Amino acid sequence: PFVISGPKVRIFEGKWYMFYLAGTKWINHKGKPEIIYKNRMAISSDGIKWVRSGVNIIPDELGENECQAGPDVFYKNGIYHMYFVYREGLDFRTESGRGYKIGYATSLDLFNWERKDKEGGIGYSEEGWDSTMNHYPHVFEVDGKFYMTYNGNDFGRYGFGIAILEE
Repeated sequence: PFVISGPKVRIFEGKWYMFYLAGTKWINHKGKPEIIYKNRMAISSDGIKWVRSGVNIIPDELGENECQAGPDVFYKNGIYHMYFVYREGLDFRTESGRGYKIGYATSLDLFNWERKDKEGGIGYSEEGWDSTMNHYPHVFEVDGKFYMTYNGNDFGRYGFGIAILEE
């Protein structure tokens, strides 16, 4: 595993929560090592000393070799909402439809997450800058509205977008 990356820190009810990806295993695939990683969480009372839960917080939708990354969490209407990315663990660079997509999950307590990808509201466009990849969601609030920026094809090589949460 030996990989911890992509931290995003949020403060909820006076506690610091870090959401990040952690490598879980390597697979030798067609003579090349491929890493599998999952979303995890750490908690701190001061933002300096962290306690990692050591467990994957989002259930797999694509099987045990699903990769997950880029978790970003916000609180609205009594529910925690997480946007993140997921992809197939193998052949995601060469086979259509196996690349990064934006996933969505909800929780009442930050520890138990229910996946609801179809309710997330973000998907590939039929053509253009985000027709084969959606990646790196970042959620923020301005004047009571929630926005999400995200990268398109080839990790944003052809552009990035902004989405507004519809009520």
